[in-house]
Amino acid sequence: MTDTVHETIHDTETIENTANSKENDSNDSTGIDGIGRLVDGETYRHGNPFALWRWMRENAPVARHRPGVFPAFWSLTRYDEVKQVLRDAGTFSSSSGILLRPLAHGEDPGSNRTLALSDAPRHQALRGAVAGWFAPRNLRRLSDFLDSAAYSAVRSAVEAGRIDFVGDVAAKLPVEVVCSFLGIPDEDRPSIVEWSTEAFCAGTAEERSIAHLQILDYFADLVERRRAAPGEDLVSVLATLTYEGEPLPLDEVVLNCDNLLVGGTENVRLAMSGGMLALLERPDQLVLLRADFDKVVNTAIDEILRWTSSATHIMRRATRDVELGGQRIRRGELVVCWLTSANRDAAHLTDPDVFDIRRSPNRHLALGAGPHYCVGTQLARLEIRAVLREFLAQVGDITLDGEPEYLDSIVVNGLRSLPLRLTPAGRTAPGPGTGVGARAVGAPV
Repeated sequence: MTDTVHETIHDTETIENTANSKENDSNDSTGIDGIGRLVDGETYRHGNPFALWRWMRENAPVARHRPGVFPAFWSLTRYDEVKQVLRDAGTFSSSSGILLRPLAHGEDPGSNRTLALSDAPRHQALRGAVAGWFAPRNLRRLSDFLDSAAYSAVRSAVEAGRIDFVGDVAAKLPVEVVCSFLGIPDEDRPSIVEWSTEAFCAGTAEERSIAHLQILDYFADLVERRRAAPGEDLVSVLATLTYEGEPLPLDEVVLNCDNLLVGGTENVRLAMSGGMLALLERPDQLVLLRADFDKVVNTAIDEILRWTSSATHIMRRATRDVELGGQRIRRGELVVCWLTSANRDAAHLTDPDVFDIRRSPNRHLALGAGPHYCVGTQLARLEIRAVLREFLAQVGDITLDGEPEYLDSIVVNGLRSLPLRLTPAGRTAPGPGTGVGARAVGAPV
């Protein structure tokens, strides 16, 4: 595999690890001196970024960060400016990278090479090649597969009794689905599932990086095989795709396969996990979802997506001078859209800090906006629905079995682990669990 691919795989881990070094010495959680805490991973693992974001929305919605570990950039925390940037791909480019990257590591090696890190017309060509696979008519064919995979994942969890919901349930279905889209042979899928679980859920950065490298090496081999004998799958589509009359280089195909795997698994895993915790912490919402699932599930899924906002930030680069929120952004400057903050903006949402599964309308930005709006949106919704339906059908009492652990990441927002104790539907719960209140939430009698 090329050095470019190997370098790219370390980006997210490097960003997370580097972010744990303080950008400034302030211990203030709010105020202009505290905004550097937005790029400190500990803010997300142990702190309360929502208080800081609230202060910024009200006092410094477009705020400039001085260069340090990361380059200078503008922080956008209000809904209006974030949406403006995401929708205007001509003024705000994705091709030089979409995540904050330490200055010491230079330009993102994936720049202008993947679906997420490209502008028109390259972005249109790549998106056009894969979008049909996520169209409603194609997803309808997946209905039985989704139901069966969700049933199996939840059944295994119920039989185990004590689980980590993140790794044992939320991580499983998305990987199975993406494997089917990518045409991963049945005999290889256990390895992909194992590596993916390690890549996203392992306890150390080294373990996660090693697992991710195994995935990339696997894709490099699979792409070569698909070029020799194409099949009816997304890897074959990318392996045989031409752009401006030339086939995509091997490393670009591998990076795009990895892009689809990560995009199709990580965000859904984080949304499912964060949504489950939100429901457990609000028993009235869980009872409502159980009592009238088909009526409220669609609004519940949107509220889960808004509440979790698993992509913490998205970055763009200005292609011309432009004004945002009263500030002059110069051509070439970076702007960082804090999606989680935008989705708590009281100017666009009533009681944004309340988790309400009946919320409507709910025009959140969790899946982006504009040309880069998540291509797998409908699939993500179907996956969350399938897991929620099976979980509520098969599980009676759900008890927190320890402290949930959050990621120390400025890239993705959510849980590393969510220990639960489960009782099958129709049975009495065992003794109390430990941790956060040891709350048990049962099905209505």
